Amino acid sequence: MQNVIGIGELLWDILPSEKKLGGAPCNFVYHAQQQGANGMVISAIGDDNLGMEIMEVLKEKKIFTGLIQVNDRPTSKVDVTLSRGGVPEYCIHENVAWDYIKFNQKIAKKVAEADIICFGSLAQRSVISRQSIEKILKSCKADALIVYDINLRQSYFGKEIIENSLKLCNVLKLNEDELPIVSELLKLSSPDDAGQIKELIKKYHLKLVAFTRGAEGSLLVTPTEKSELATLKVQVKDTIGAGDSFTAAMMVGFSKEQSLEELHRNAVEISGFVCASVGAMPDYN
Repeated sequence: MQNVIGIGELLWDILPSEKKLGGAPCNFVYHAQQQGANGMVISAIGDDNLGMEIMEVLKEKKIFTGLIQVNDRPTSKVDVTLSRGGVPEYCIHENVAWDYIKFNQKIAKKVAEADIICFGSLAQRSVISRQSIEKILKSCKADALIVYDINLRQSYFGKEIIENSLKLCNVLKLNEDELPIVSELLKLSSPDDAGQIKELIKKYHLKLVAFTRGAEGSLLVTPTEKSELATLKVQVKDTIGAGDSFTAAMMVGFSKEQSLEELHRNAVEISGFVCASVGAMPDYN
């Protein structure tokens, strides 16, 4: 069984009708566990009712909570509005608990045993969490799969964060809105998506790049092969967490050395299931 860790934001998505547990790293861990992995989250919550509720939900979902810190900042809430097609817009509040994640030996020990580690850009908006995330990633074992699910949100990113993160990872996941931003910031020379992905693989020694394009399908590329598949046609309720579920299914398959097409097909099916459900962590039963 693979040990999987998600690092970063842990929060409540405040939807028009209800609140749902969210945050890309936690979504990723939840779906990796549904694929048979052993998952845990490195994050921080506030010493408040919303924080205690998060711990209860994580325990219900059988996600290890021993690496979640409690501090004196508020538990994170994100206001979510949905377009007619179920695509979310996020208003992410600042100066919350996960902006103050601290590195410690307990984390170092668990990370050294992890087979797959996932992190993004958002939790690096604060210097404290960014420095902790860098220390965490440098504690990984040599053959760990470290996936940078870029997740560009609002204005919480820049060239330095993206470039440093690419140097710390060996797998990259990004979407059709994010690749042009990355290409411009890093001054990639290729005029098209496929060329830019090849440049990223070569420059940052990546083992795999996942490029998702919403309803237009997805592309997985390694240094030696690629797989392109259409998106499943489903009745979309919302797309919250669909990308995280895609990444989780893909990474568990990749770590098991499944064929690129097989792991890609599974990732597409899982993300379709999430789009047809409400919230980022629907019940698989």
